[in-house]
Amino acid sequence: MSNSALPARFSPAAASYFAALEPSVQELLRDVLDIASRAPMHWPAWDAADPEGADLRSATVGALTVIYWINRMDPVHLYVMDIVWLG
Repeated sequence: MSNSALPARFSPAAASYFAALEPSVQELLRDVLDIASRAPMHWPAWDAADPEGADLRSATVGALTVIYWINRMDPVHLYVMDIVWLG
């Protein structure tokens, strides 16, 4: 998947942070976003108590967390709002 386009759009802050990550972490992020783009509702809602915030999700794998918003237009798109890397 390293040669393909990212399966999500990035906020300006997330895009600059993504560019600064190590290549192995970028690959992990691509994999997480690939999974999230196929099943965007699979990951938990950011705030499960907020019924209007169901489209704001966080995907966590190990030390990586990606916070994204689901744009439900046809086709569904993801918008990455923030990336947290604790590595």
